[in-house]
Amino acid sequence: MKPCEKWDELIDKTIEPMPGTSRDFKQEWDAVRYFVGETMFAMRGENKEGDSLLTVKLPIGDGEILRSRYSDIIPGYYMNKQHWNSIKLDGEVPEKVLVDCIQLAHHTVFIKLSKKKQREIEDSIHVAGE
Repeated sequence: MKPCEKWDELIDKTIEPMPGTSRDFKQEWDAVRYFVGETMFAMRGENKEGDSLLTVKLPIGDGEILRSRYSDIIPGYYMNKQHWNSIKLDGEVPEKVLVDCIQLAHHTVFIKLSKKKQREIEDSIHVAGE
């Protein structure tokens, strides 16, 4: 995966402080995956044309609206096209929209976690903040 100097630092800076997040590198996909709990909510990689992408899981309606507004937000590359959306990082998507998509993706996955897992993540925030 080639670096995207314009966005990689912002992506990491946005995700790192989010509660319950972790990341790994999936060698077979040449991609960095971001998780809340054990569930992936975003992935940074490339498509076969070499475009740098951030793929995020969004509510169906939100993804459709974003794709209609921004030509550089497309159905999720190599993912379920209803739930996943890929943002072309070399495109014309505003920084605020990218950050909002990351935050919404995290929230979308977080609320689908079990109540027990949500509490564990929330409790870890309070312990860290003490």
